[in-house]
Amino acid sequence: MTDKLPARLADHPTVQAVRARARAAVPPVIDAAWLRRICLDAGADDVAFASFDDPALASEREHAETALPGVRSYISLVVKMNRDNVRSSERSVANQEFHRTGEIINEAAHRITRTLEDTGYRVINPSATFPMEMDKFPGRIWVIAHKPVAVAAGLGVMGIHRNVIHPKFGNFIILGTLLVGAPISEYGAPLDYSPCLECKLCVAACPVGAIGKDGAFDFMACSVHNYREFMGGFTDWVQTIADSADAEDFRSRVTDSENASMWQSLSFKANYKAAYCLAVCPAGEDVIEPYLDDRKGFMDLVLKPLQEKKETLYVLPNSAAKAHAEKRYPHKTVKVVDSGVRGR
Repeated sequence: MTDKLPARLADHPTVQAVRARARAAVPPVIDAAWLRRICLDAGADDVAFASFDDPALASEREHAETALPGVRSYISLVVKMNRDNVRSSERSVANQEFHRTGEIINEAAHRITRTLEDTGYRVINPSATFPMEMDKFPGRIWVIAHKPVAVAAGLGVMGIHRNVIHPKFGNFIILGTLLVGAPISEYGAPLDYSPCLECKLCVAACPVGAIGKDGAFDFMACSVHNYREFMGGFTDWVQTIADSADAEDFRSRVTDSENASMWQSLSFKANYKAAYCLAVCPAGEDVIEPYLDDRKGFMDLVLKPLQEKKETLYVLPNSAAKAHAEKRYPHKTVKVVDSGVRGR
């Protein structure tokens, strides 16, 4: 504060109080060991750091700079989920796990942000999950893409199911990212192997065939079903209300359980319909032993209940997802819906 201030500003009590106190020196580079301890103490189960200038994260630069002008580093956080909650065929159990773990990682990120801010650094913690920038929908709504940051920092590798697999915790994790306006003394490096076993259990588990055996991914099939009670699915539900002639017509189109489920998502938090690819993945040092001990037993215990579950599968008309669901799961109800996204 060496600039000469106007007298009215210089005489303000706040300015005088700040000028009178000793000013703590803020290290220009954040010590990685100190920062790691701060993050773990705040509630993260693992953490690593990536540089804003990392070529692997070039696609994030514009978005990160918009969110925090002057950003220099990423802090990538991992919080574990309880595996059997995610695996349960009672999806309210799984959804509670997704949401609670999301709350935990956001709380941890908030604590870390407070510590760094109090130390003198500029930092923000975009949500690990929702809310997002819905004014940009149906384009990119997330502030920062957590998955590529985690991969660049060395916290895992993307499996064929498009989820990051941590080498120890497997895919039973939630990711978060903080943006910091200072360099960090040590950055992580990508893993030199993939924890993905290529067992293809995620292929077998997906009820709408969104994951191909060759690794292809049908984003729209996944989005239409799994995110039925999120953005596009909600719009389709509203369209159904608008298109219905009267209450009787509406209730002939939408079942009582579907309406109750949408109410639950609106009043609590939006619920995922499947995420079975996460549930069945056996990768990760802490996860793999039951699969290695008895692969058939593992599939009977984890995969089969999800395949046998009676449920409604949401698909687009004349889609590969519709054909897959009808052929593979005759005991499940296949319902044709609109994506809720204009032109799709």
